[in-house]
Amino acid sequence: MAPGTRGAALPFRVTLDGARLGDAHGDDAGADGTGTVNDQRTYQLIRQRRVVTDRTAEIEFLAAGAEAYCFTFG
Repeated sequence: MAPGTRGAALPFRVTLDGARLGDAHGDDAGADGTGTVNDQRTYQLIRQRRVVTDRTAEIEFLAAGAEAYCFTFG
């Protein structure tokens, strides 16, 4: 992900099955699911530490201008 404008900081919120991430948060999102896109790179938003099951993840950008290129799972 990246901000559309270099140097911008764009907040986002991630949910897992409609709820806060809790202990399933990745390095770039807090337990409450919030984080900030501030440069072009791969962001780790979710990291399931227990048995991996089918889940629904949603990313909500709280400001305009975010760019997302690809998503990886695994």
